[in-house]
Amino acid sequence: MLDYASLSAIAAVVREGSFERAARALNVTPSAVSQRVKQLEERLGSVLIVRGQPCTATETGRLLCSHVEQVGMLEHELRGALPKLTQANAASGRVTLRVAVNADSLGTWFIGAMAEFLATEAALLDVALDDQEHTVEWLKSGEVLAAVTAHAQPVQGCNSIALGRLNYAAVASPAFMQRYFPEGVTAASLANAPGLTFNRKDRLQSQWIRKICRRDVDIPTHWFPSTQAFIDASVAGIGWGMNPASLVKEHLRAGTLVELVHGRTLSVPLYWQHTRLQVPMLGRLTYAVLSAARGALRP
Repeated sequence: MLDYASLSAIAAVVREGSFERAARALNVTPSAVSQRVKQLEERLGSVLIVRGQPCTATETGRLLCSHVEQVGMLEHELRGALPKLTQANAASGRVTLRVAVNADSLGTWFIGAMAEFLATEAALLDVALDDQEHTVEWLKSGEVLAAVTAHAQPVQGCNSIALGRLNYAAVASPAFMQRYFPEGVTAASLANAPGLTFNRKDRLQSQWIRKICRRDVDIPTHWFPSTQAFIDASVAGIGWGMNPASLVKEHLRAGTLVELVHGRTLSVPLYWQHTRLQVPMLGRLTYAVLSAARGALRP
């Protein structure tokens, strides 16, 4: 049998990032947390926590953290059916669910999904942020139970559900357009016009350029790892960027932003992948995500 006090200590250290914060979350001493982690590592003959700032889980440690999360959801459902168990175990706290999501979904529709879910659930969220092409890796490693991803093919042990398409518009300020694209958008003008890129994983600009120019074009770029910063930088004339159409529609209507090529948008299909674990709470989370996506994304 697994020692769930030790498992909870492992999960708390990974979630909180340190033994001291984990101790506060569990209402025990740091030495107690350290002892529980050490005992489980000795029992399994494997390092579970990489000590550092912050502390992180090894591959085995991530598997155990995922197990703790799943057990927590099962116990939550059981306490709902057995009120006396809830009274006897009132200090158990809320369930923490780890999910992975891309920044633009988080900045447009995903918060609404989480608000709907948390309105009736005793749960906390731990949201991992990554590019939609890479959130699936968090599922593969077992670090999250569910993810918004651009991959339709289900990860082993997971279900994949189509959410819809997030529409992007390539936009810039009128002054930027006049400076860099006086003769229109071409491969040559794009090669000279600074773009905005979220991070080294972001390929949206490259995909749009291939759609327009039928080939790759290397562009100078500013790095702005923020959905709101993309919009602000576009309005300020710093560069052109791929912004969620829903976030820039008012700027387009007001004329503070214009499309580089009118009507040439880019649609990114998104999917909700989640573990096949049969837990009602996970089903309710999925329902909230699908409900919010239907109201915000294109079919």
